[in-house]
Parts: sequence; C-alpha cells; structure tokens
Amino acid sequence: MVADEAPEPLAKTQDGRRQRVVTKRVVVELAPAAKDRVRRYGERKPGDNEEAQRGPADVGCFKPGKADGINAGMAFIGRIDVANEVLTTAGKDPIAFDHDCCEGICGSCGFWIDGRPHGPVAATTTCQLHLRHFRDGDRLTVEPWRARAFPVVKDLVVDRSALDRIIQYGGYISIRTGSAPEANSVLVPKPDAEQAMDAAACIGCGACVAACPNASASLFVAAKLGHLHLLPQGRPERADRVRAMVREMDALGFGHCTNQRECEAACPKGIGVSFIARMNRDYLTASVAARHDPPPRRRRAGGPWGGRCCGGGPPRGALTCWRPRAGSAPSGGGPGVGPRSSRRDR
Repeated sequence: MVADEAPEPLAKTQDGRRQRVVTKRVVVELAPAAKDRVRRYGERKPGDNEEAQRGPADVGCFKPGKADGINAGMAFIGRIDVANEVLTTAGKDPIAFDHDCCEGICGSCGFWIDGRPHGPVAATTTCQLHLRHFRDGDRLTVEPWRARAFPVVKDLVVDRSALDRIIQYGGYISIRTGSAPEANSVLVPKPDAEQAMDAAACIGCGACVAACPNASASLFVAAKLGHLHLLPQGRPERADRVRAMVREMDALGFGHCTNQRECEAACPKGIGVSFIARMNRDYLTASVAARHDPPPRRRRAGGPWGGRCCGGGPPRGALTCWRPRAGSAPSGGGPGVGPRSSRRDR
C-alpha cells in the first residue's frame, strides 16, 4: 500500500471516536502492548521491496515488526528506541526521529501521535509523554509534521530550519548595550514581565505549524516578537522587527492565520493566541508608519556581522545596527542608535 495514493484506515482516538488519518511518505505505528507491529517507511536496500523509500522524495511501503519489553512508565520516544533495537538487530535501518534534552525544553522532538501533535495529553511534549496515558492494546499512528515549510528528511525527521530563518530576520536586539546591567536598574511592570516570560517559553517545536489547517507560523512568530516587544530593550526596533519577521514568514511558504486556534490547543507550553493579536496590531501600525518614513540609508560600518551594513552578514531586510556619522554624537548616548533616533545623522 502506497501512502500517498491510499488513505490510512479509520483509527480510534483516545475518546472513542474514529477518524481517518491521512499519511504522507512516513508512518510509524506503535502501541504500548508488549508485542505489536511497528510499521514504517525505510530506505531501500538490496533485496528489499521495490516500493521501499530511497529518500525524502520517494514514497515507501509499510514494514511490519515486533517490540518487546514495554512498560507503562516508559516515555513514548523510549518505545521507539525499543523498536529501533529490534530493527537494528535484524539488520534494518532504525526509525529516524529528533530528540535531545528529554525535558520538554529544547523543542527537538515532536510528531503526530494518533492524529494529535505531541499526543493526546495537553501541554506536554513528546519526550514527556508516557505510555501510561494509553490503554493496553491501543494502536497509534505516528507521523511527522506536515507542512510545506517542513520538508520530510526521513521517517519522523523534518527540516525545521525555516523557523531559524525567521529568527535571523529580527528575533534579536541589534543595538549594542555593553555588558549585562544590574537587574533592578531597568524597571519593568510585573504584568509585562509575566507576559514576556510566557512568550519566551516557546521552544520552537513546530506543533503550531503542524496543527494549523493553513500551516501558519503566526503563533511562533508572535511569541518571539512578544517577549522582545514587551520589554524596554526590544521596543526601539519594534516596528522594523515585526515587518521583517512577518515578511520572511510569508516568503517561506507559511500560511495565514484564520483564527482556528488549533495552534493554541497544540502548543506544549500553552502560549495563547492573544500574542497573535498583538503581532497583527504591531504589524499594522508599523506598516502604516513606514509609508510616511523616508527610506533608510545603509551604512558600511563595523558591526557584529562585519561587512555590509553593520557588518555583512544579516539577511536582506533584517534588522541592522545603525551607527552615527564620524564626528557626530549618538542621539541616545549609547554605542548604537535605532533607525528612528538616528534620523538626523543619516
């Protein structure tokens, strides 16, 4: 059976409903029972089925298998490790999947488990999901994230570098402020500090993109913008940052937000869609203000990237460090000034 041509049979979810699970290229079927089948797509080897997968662009075929030694206290990715031991012992390729910290903070792990990102437990990453949350004998379909911007590499591994490219376009503060100041020297209202901390909890796992019917990265971008815009250090570049990051998100093929709120339900850190509303407001305000601003003049001055405009490394359209002309004093008194405050020095 080829996954791209025939749908997966109806699968039973945790609440007893049955739904059709659409598969693409890579499918792994696991269950907490002691003996069950492990079905996946693998790379073709001599002697394998001719329909086996040779690479990311190929469709494969299902391969049955068994795994023993399963207990309720085992993590879900541990269940995949047990299956990989069986496959490796048999001389077959193990199931490829991303993982790192196993503490729910790195964002490496993540895939569909029975039609839900990170599994049926809310506010839980895949590495923190244990098999005790499933009934003995359940058959679960495990699939990688599906989005145009997340191409499948192999099995459960997808390329999520698109999220990193969005960060390159403004997910930082380009103004040099010297060493870290004393914590109490910058007064931040407690509500703003708490909201900034909530937004900074985003781990970039990509569950919001996978859960969204439009494959939108709005929640990810809004979280990265929110934790900078709510603090005084990130406000001088607020307008340029939101314009650059939203433009890059659209250019990478992510969809638009239509208020389905699937991202909020799938987020393992519980980040709300209120940050998307804040991002849309900032983007609208910045877009209107940009029509009345003169075009910025790029300077070839030394900076953190060293070369083109503050250096030579930031992507076109990203935030840039501004430097006053020789002999003129910085308007802000610091080593770097923002584009608005340096207008007289252009």
